[in-house]
Amino acid sequence: MATQQKKNPVAEAPTSEQMPREKLVQLGPDSLSLPELIAIVFGTGYKGEGVLELADRLLKEYGSQGLTDIRTVTDIREATGLPLVKACQMVACFELGRRLFGSGPKGSRVASFRSPRDVYEFVSDMRSMRKEQLRGLYLNARNKIIHEEVISIGTITANLVHPAEVFRPAMEYSAVGIIIVHNHPSGDPEPSDEDIAITAQLVKAASLLGFKLLDHIIVAEHGYRSLSELGVL
Repeated sequence: MATQQKKNPVAEAPTSEQMPREKLVQLGPDSLSLPELIAIVFGTGYKGEGVLELADRLLKEYGSQGLTDIRTVTDIREATGLPLVKACQMVACFELGRRLFGSGPKGSRVASFRSPRDVYEFVSDMRSMRKEQLRGLYLNARNKIIHEEVISIGTITANLVHPAEVFRPAMEYSAVGIIIVHNHPSGDPEPSDEDIAITAQLVKAASLLGFKLLDHIIVAEHGYRSLSELGVL
């Protein structure tokens, strides 16, 4: 009687959750993108969304700066809708990075801002974000950035932008000048009436507090607008 040959089991293809880990093992951390690194931290997806899809969506909506600037579990859950465990993983991961490698501003690569175009290039990650984000860039007397902060995420209106949140970091870091930047997810950088009202409100507050609001720059996929160049400031 012929003996039945034993077939070799076919190796199953790695799942989307396993792929970043396999890549890390085989090629090292430098080969992984930001979404892949976050996917490894999360381990699994959430509510029917694969782990890579989840990580990629969070980065596209909030940006790396927006996510790393969120310091509390409550804030990150409110902003992203993540469950408790994943919010804890994210906060702990970014805090570990800050403690081990420091948190100096990425602006240390920039000698100074000489034009709105310099600012536009500096915040290039904001161009394609799906959510509105307001950032403050805090400068010393040589127009070199000493601190960058995400002030708010979500619809930017004059009623929701509190001058205290804009100028608190300026006091904390002894800044001389301030540039505020926000994005238009629509892709159109033209300032709205609301954008102009926000700028007027912050110019008035800056004058009272002894700071100089140097510019309000709106960035979008199709370019930028400087309210200083437009004569609003």
